[in-house]
Amino acid sequence: MSGLRDSLDLIRMVRPEAGTAAIDHEIQAERASSLSAAERRVIKAVAGLKAGTEREHWLAEAREAVWGYFVQRELIGFRRHTEVIADLGIPGEVLNGLGAAPVKRK
Repeated sequence: MSGLRDSLDLIRMVRPEAGTAAIDHEIQAERASSLSAAERRVIKAVAGLKAGTEREHWLAEAREAVWGYFVQRELIGFRRHTEVIADLGIPGEVLNGLGAAPVKRK
């Protein structure tokens, strides 16, 4: 970690604005990675629900995954979810129960 810190210090001495640009880039990359992971969780849960086995488990999992995905999207500025609901095939029964299902922690 000190190597990165030393590099950022050197960059700031030469071009102060470049130091924050590097950090901003890392933050954006982390946001994209987090959003991608949340989307994969939704896809898995919706597929499990559509498979028809362990229905209650997958319904709860899908609701929790979709809620987390929507929160991630809103944190980075995406306020509308209509398109991703259609693209990911999120069933109405999942959307209707958002926030209503108890969260089961492992």
